[in-house]
Amino acid sequence: MGDSISSLPDEILGKILSLVPTKVAASTSVLSKRWRNLLSLVDRLSFDESMVVYPNEEEAKNGSQRFSDFVDKTLALLHNSPAIKTFSLCRVAKTRSYKDESARLNRWIWTAMEQGLLELHLYAPARRSSSVNIEPRVLRSNTLVKLTISGHYDIDEDSDDDDIDEPQDVFFPALKSLSLMVVLDLDRYPRIIHACPVLEELTIRNGDLSDMGPIWGGTVVEHASIKRLVIVTHVPDHIDYYLLLEYFENACQTVRFQAPSLVYLDYSSFVFKKYDVGDLDSLVEARLSLKLWRSTSHYDYDDDYYYDYHGSLCDVDDPSPPIFGDVTCLVAAIRNITTLHLSPDSLEVFHFCCKSMPIFNNLLNLSIESNKQNGWQVMPLLLKSCPNLQTLLFKGLVHKVTNRCGDACACNPQNPSLKNSKKMKKKKKVSCLQTCRVKVLEISNYGGCFQEVEQMRHFLGNLKCLETVKVGVDPDNKGKNAEFLRANLMNLPKLSSKCTIQLL
Repeated sequence: MGDSISSLPDEILGKILSLVPTKVAASTSVLSKRWRNLLSLVDRLSFDESMVVYPNEEEAKNGSQRFSDFVDKTLALLHNSPAIKTFSLCRVAKTRSYKDESARLNRWIWTAMEQGLLELHLYAPARRSSSVNIEPRVLRSNTLVKLTISGHYDIDEDSDDDDIDEPQDVFFPALKSLSLMVVLDLDRYPRIIHACPVLEELTIRNGDLSDMGPIWGGTVVEHASIKRLVIVTHVPDHIDYYLLLEYFENACQTVRFQAPSLVYLDYSSFVFKKYDVGDLDSLVEARLSLKLWRSTSHYDYDDDYYYDYHGSLCDVDDPSPPIFGDVTCLVAAIRNITTLHLSPDSLEVFHFCCKSMPIFNNLLNLSIESNKQNGWQVMPLLLKSCPNLQTLLFKGLVHKVTNRCGDACACNPQNPSLKNSKKMKKKKKVSCLQTCRVKVLEISNYGGCFQEVEQMRHFLGNLKCLETVKVGVDPDNKGKNAEFLRANLMNLPKLSSKCTIQLL
């Protein structure tokens, strides 16, 4: 087998070596004379410090010259090679001098950029104490089409003028894809984005450091050519109350999206006070994962009160209200989409933080993720606002039962007050499901519990246009329970005579 591979043309061997980490590719030079000079043919350089074997734990933790020397020697060897198209660098060890690390990094980037790179990927650990500084002069390329910066990086300031409208040293006239992952210096984002005039894909993912909590801040994206936008802010399941108050002030900022060419939006974040969103008429698909600043587990839906952690009533007009933010402008801006995905938390955000629901005339596909912590209060209004909906998908049917779920839900809250019982009876006069034109209903993670069966009975008995129902069974319930679930579903009454049920 070794002789067969060695007999391949140099160009093919170069492509093979480009698919493995550069350390592995370099080690092949000792196999035989045939492999000695093949490293110069690789078009992808991938330096990963985690693959370096250090002589002791101290050097592995604090870093040494071993990895740096290898990168320096490899780049020196390939300095005049025109083949390099992709450069990836992963640093994991901490060095004693961040200044030295930054200088070394800038030298490597500069050397790689001179090769006419198409892709550049940088990773450094997210650290609170100090960042790796990149000089603006090295962030210039007429050929680069894809850039990923992940970790705690900063861009050195070469002047006191932060006006993004002025010419900057950072410039990527051909860049199409930009990913900024866990980069803590949020103020630098506009500077990089504006330096990419033909940018089509932008990903901003703000992570968190275990010793300082999540990073919050308003996001401003203004770009005429961006078609795909992904913004993910780390949203922990549980957050310290005092840490929440510390970051709450930042949520009073405005999130601004001005991207008229946008086709796809994936936005995950806590709710901000205000959204300023421009023309998104080109938008086709949106995926929203919005979260309230506090859980609604203590919220009293009967009287619109919020119980604090000590069991006392807290008015929603509290100076630091649990129900905070306004997504009305954001929701209105996406009204022309054809596909919408909503997380469980987004349903509650729509209910509490959207003052008016637009009509989604073009919406054909609606995907809802559900869990037992969040309710379906907004579902009746949402379904009524989608007059041409064709496909309705639920990732789970179990949800928090409240007296505000309306006629989209088959469940009744336990021990409802007489006042609210009358309200519920009134709402049942006109069912949002009976006016819904959904033809395809898809359910995943179906477990067959009582609440799920009753919800399926409710759907099948009210959706008059249904043609196909696809039910994906929860993996834990497959096998011996599959036939029972199938028989149970098949025996449910259906309003639509055209409806067929498929158990997946």
